[in-house]
Amino acid sequence: MTRVVLATAYGGPEVLTVADRPVGDPGPGQARVEVRAAGVNPADWKSYTGAFGTDPAALPRRLGFEVSGVVTAVGPDVDLAVGDEVIGFRVSGGYAAELVVPATALVPKPASLGWAQAAGLMLTGATAVHALTATRVGRGDTVLVHGAAGGVGLMAVQLAALRGARVIGTVGGDGADLVRRFGAEPVRYGDGLAGWVRELAPGGVDAALDLVGSDEAVDVSLELVADRQRIATIAAFGRAAADGIRALGGGPGADPGTQLRDAARPELAEAAGAGRLEVVVAATFPLEDVAEAHRQGMAGHTHGKLVLVP
Repeated sequence: MTRVVLATAYGGPEVLTVADRPVGDPGPGQARVEVRAAGVNPADWKSYTGAFGTDPAALPRRLGFEVSGVVTAVGPDVDLAVGDEVIGFRVSGGYAAELVVPATALVPKPASLGWAQAAGLMLTGATAVHALTATRVGRGDTVLVHGAAGGVGLMAVQLAALRGARVIGTVGGDGADLVRRFGAEPVRYGDGLAGWVRELAPGGVDAALDLVGSDEAVDVSLELVADRQRIATIAAFGRAAADGIRALGGGPGADPGTQLRDAARPELAEAAGAGRLEVVVAATFPLEDVAEAHRQGMAGHTHGKLVLVP
């Protein structure tokens, strides 16, 4: 048996509970992993708040798409060994003390990377890689990143800078110093945003990434970026369809980029292990405090990643 988080109904974080469930042995092509940390992402709470539907047959629902941990058993045809330190993405039911996953979901964890950082790397990192690739951001470009101090935003800021781009990032609260530390030029969102960006970049903006889903982010992007195919959103799916910008991820009509995101995993692990890419962990929580972790995440003011530690 192992401890797992379950959503027992549809609603808010109060529907989450920790229960004991069988973990089982790995079959062909599978490995069992003792979870040292599990990344928290918006897709986790969307799965039980009704954003993806309210099918009662899907309850109780397991949560968690990314983990870091240690291999405790392997099935046939698996090129892993007991004791290997790994990062798992994409997994199913990662909010757990131990789970069985496809071996193809695992990549080696660099020894220099902490457990919490490793668990928070892949979903945000792969999303950022997808967004930057889809908008063709490269050396000499100026890119506007909406929500630059969030989990995906901080990855996008760093990865865009590694590509040789100039980054302007929208922030609120106390996110400016953090964004500036990673080489971006922060600008506060709100009334007048387009004008403030123009002051910073009188030569124009080549691409924009909407990582928050607000009308302001889409409207300002449309105003500043000439080529709508160089504007991408991971949240404003209705606006994407209406305005002809790129929708990425799991929303309606969006490009999931599955192969691209999977292919990015070794690159992300290598960059983080070498210190060229930093995973900012805003807070860690024991598994039993998952509801509080989700409340903080849903408030939308977290700079970096929230992580569960079983």
